[in-house]
Amino acid sequence: MSLPFNSAGRRRSLAACAAGVLLSALPPTLLAQAQQPVRLLVGYNAGGPVDSAARLIAPVLGKELGTNVIVENRPGANATIAGSAVVNAPPDGTLLFFAASPTITISPNVMRKMAFDPASDLAPLAPILSYDNVLVVNKDTPYETVQDLVGAARDKPGTLTYGSAGIGGSNHLSGELFAAQAGIKLNHIPYKGNAPAMTDVIGGQLTMMFDIVANAIPHIASERVRAVAVTSSQRNRSLPDVPTMRESGLPDFEVTGWFGLYGPATMPADMVARFNQAMQRALSQPDLAATLKDRGYDLWIGEPALLVERAAQERAMWATVTKDITID
Repeated sequence: MSLPFNSAGRRRSLAACAAGVLLSALPPTLLAQAQQPVRLLVGYNAGGPVDSAARLIAPVLGKELGTNVIVENRPGANATIAGSAVVNAPPDGTLLFFAASPTITISPNVMRKMAFDPASDLAPLAPILSYDNVLVVNKDTPYETVQDLVGAARDKPGTLTYGSAGIGGSNHLSGELFAAQAGIKLNHIPYKGNAPAMTDVIGGQLTMMFDIVANAIPHIASERVRAVAVTSSQRNRSLPDVPTMRESGLPDFEVTGWFGLYGPATMPADMVARFNQAMQRALSQPDLAATLKDRGYDLWIGEPALLVERAAQERAMWATVTKDITID
């Protein structure tokens, strides 16, 4: 004798059937992605600006995709370890690269042997954010302006130290550009990430560093470091009282960066479109947008072609700036 099929059981059965029909209607590549979490690889240590931005965006992106989005750190080699993992991953959308622009635009110009070609081995999915750097100094130094630093460097060449997230990063090359345009010598100290370099600026082991505005704002607000100048052509809205490097006597100085989402080069077009649209919707959510803007970021919402165009332009620009820099 069969048991009665109550209304609650009927609803559960119908819901399960409907879900099965919807999933079975997806193309095979999207079906695989819908059933698994998406891992966003970050090529830097936890706590840095790239990691922090990825962790803010991941849960909102996950809601748009209808699956969990997990941030995973794989630091090293100018973030090319993380990039290589995505290049060699199956093109099913379960492993993506949350990339900062230096890996895409600077590393190809300075690394002697790069494991992949960002222009051909990755599929651009979505632009995410643009950012400026800010030059900060230890609060106990006497330096208030760029010209104070220039004067001190000329008096004692090589004694002013600046930190970076590593050789070939945008904050390293911001320092190189500063030294070249000002005609001074600075002592570069590379670190494995922005956070430990900032720690040593705060502690007085370093004179200064260029850091992403979003990362530096809490330290500036708490007066643990002093902001001297921003690297963009216009003042940053989160630091309106801080002049640009151009205003500070270096009229040709401009360094900006960005974050973008990438997948394996062979990712299907339907999946590229799905991730692009999900990222655009995520960045348009008012709460997330406000948080990112408060941290000094500019939202960069658009199609994958924007990534391709900007990356090509900046690779050409950095080729000139880095012509005498090579790293293993």
